[in-house]
Amino acid sequence: MAAAAANCCIIRFLHNNNKNNNNNNNNKGLLYSIKFRCSSSSSSSAAAAAASVAMKNGELVMEGGNGSAGTTETRTFPMAATPALAADCLHSVVLDLKSSPSHFQSGIIRIQVPIRQHIESLDWLRSQNDTVLPRCYFSGREPSNIPLKHCSGENEITERRKLVSVAGLGSAVSFRHLRPFSLQDWHSIKRFLSKNSPLIRAYGAIRFDGTSTISPEWKGFGSFYFMIPQVEFDEFEGSSMMAATIAWDNHLLHTYEQAIGVLEDTLLQISSVVRKKLNGKTSTDAVLVNQIHVPNRVSWDSAIRNALELITRKDTPLLKVVLARSSRVLTTAEIDPLEWLRSLKAEGDKAYQFCFQPPDSAAFIGNTPERLFHRDELSVSSEALAATRRRGATEALDLKIGYDLLTSKKDHLEFTVVRENIRRKFEEICSRTIVEPSKSLRKLPRVQHLYAKLTGTLKQEDDEFRVLSSLHPTPAVCGLPAEDARQLIADTEMFDRGMYAGPVGYFGGSESEFAVGIRSALVGKDIGALLYAGTGIVEGSDSSMEWRELELKTSQYTKLMKHLTPAPVSAVNKKGL
Repeated sequence: MAAAAANCCIIRFLHNNNKNNNNNNNNKGLLYSIKFRCSSSSSSSAAAAAASVAMKNGELVMEGGNGSAGTTETRTFPMAATPALAADCLHSVVLDLKSSPSHFQSGIIRIQVPIRQHIESLDWLRSQNDTVLPRCYFSGREPSNIPLKHCSGENEITERRKLVSVAGLGSAVSFRHLRPFSLQDWHSIKRFLSKNSPLIRAYGAIRFDGTSTISPEWKGFGSFYFMIPQVEFDEFEGSSMMAATIAWDNHLLHTYEQAIGVLEDTLLQISSVVRKKLNGKTSTDAVLVNQIHVPNRVSWDSAIRNALELITRKDTPLLKVVLARSSRVLTTAEIDPLEWLRSLKAEGDKAYQFCFQPPDSAAFIGNTPERLFHRDELSVSSEALAATRRRGATEALDLKIGYDLLTSKKDHLEFTVVRENIRRKFEEICSRTIVEPSKSLRKLPRVQHLYAKLTGTLKQEDDEFRVLSSLHPTPAVCGLPAEDARQLIADTEMFDRGMYAGPVGYFGGSESEFAVGIRSALVGKDIGALLYAGTGIVEGSDSSMEWRELELKTSQYTKLMKHLTPAPVSAVNKKGL
């Protein structure tokens, strides 16, 4: 992750085409890529610095920079009984917005309608199956407490409601580039966010290694990809909400009127009918006919031997490296990433579920237990999670396996490396740091890990970028020292990790949260599914045990498919497979 960058961030707005053109190919809209260099100001003033616009390589390039968006606001309307009535209200409000243009040169406006019914946002997203719009989904490990303002008579009331998950279709504005995520990119995103609009968030992911070559299957994500959803469905405890967002910037040649036009087109594509089950499909419809591991078992054993030789040498600082495996699964039927995500969510207690799918790209989905960090105002927390054992079939066996994990010297070393590294990073950034518990068991439905929680207080909110850039990559997904481990990973692994093991989550005005993108897969029409898993290698590691750990971690996906053959087929370990 870069602290500064000479190149500019690409900000994307979707422009609607000529509505008199009946060519069906035009229904997707035209995506203009606009680069601009944002100033480092975090002010919310309406003033914007002067900027010049030029065409370079077919893209509009902003050579100057803007400050914060001119206006950032959320408008809440009366509660609706159903999603259909909420959608009708949004249509009506958009017409009002269209007839009353904003006088600000730039801004972002969210209009939201609470819904009396409790509807799962993933069910809403799965019901939108006739669209090619970019989409996102994020569910935290536990509900977040959101302050929501609404009017009661002549009084404005603020209530706190527990947000469970968010699903989005289309992007009011998105952010992407091929170079590593930088402080300037963070400012580019933050200019559209505000403490007064807690649900305007930028959801997305960052590559594990922003300096490595991007393979074709990850091209749509770039080095990072974030989107502020254009149409959003929020699941709360006991209720729901539907929202629409417009973003504009006249200096970036995307006007208020254009933003309204694109939103109108997107709303016409939204289905108000939410179905729990779609056309009788289940996640197990796909039959697994082949599985190709990169590396294969022989190459894996060789890689572990080489890593252990480096770790045990006196002249190298390397203490730990995390080596991963990519498994391409080939099936008889196309895999629906949202169907897989639904199944993962059903057993994903105390885990994050996510799905990010840029335009014309595969979907990156995951069910990760590991938090990278959570920020609420100046309070920040992270955790150390390392070492893995399966859960026991009985309570007695589960306790025995957990005790073995707690007392294992090899696992204690792996865990301590992770915890102390995060502690040092927190102490550099925070005014105070607390580690509690310092070592315990974190039990998940299928596996259990060693766990510690770290909390701290930031000196200023701009330190959020420092937290992100210093914590990623953690020793739990890379190794220690980080640069030595990263170089060994680059030299050893013959596939592109992409967003696997990178930060996944959202930036908000007063709250941000990121998980570590492990237990994840890339699912698309042209690639089938690529399953990713990794394991920490320290002195005392055994390649056979580590391979079994990989199998355990990917089993949450392989169990979703019917098996035609009794065993997976491994492939020659070549780059690009």
